[in-house]
Amino acid sequence: MSENVDLVRSIYADWERGDYSSTDWAHPEIEFVIADGPTPGRWKGAREMARSWREFLSAFEDHRSQAGRLRELDGGRVLVEATVAARGKRSGTDAQTSGANLFNVTAGKVTRLVIYWDWDRAREDLGLAE
Repeated sequence: MSENVDLVRSIYADWERGDYSSTDWAHPEIEFVIADGPTPGRWKGAREMARSWREFLSAFEDHRSQAGRLRELDGGRVLVEATVAARGKRSGTDAQTSGANLFNVTAGKVTRLVIYWDWDRAREDLGLAE
């Protein structure tokens, strides 16, 4: 197993507990992208990533991301098949989706993180569609 996969597994160890507070793994100038879903956008820097993610999470009572298969791709990229479960604060409605996260890792830091709420869209964007 590679150091990049180990890094991503360590990030998910927190996320699976619902703890998104650490950004030690992020490069200070990380590019953070939400490719689809309810709040698509693009942000630059660890501070902006944290701010935008806090804003997104504020709509939920509980939000957890569970890692499925981790797949090392070329160029320091790690693709994670993820299941996300959340409960809306206002509606109380539980939701679950199968998505993906793409981590670009350079010198032990994540330089780019792309969140996909739709697994099929991630596979299509990455040329992995079956």
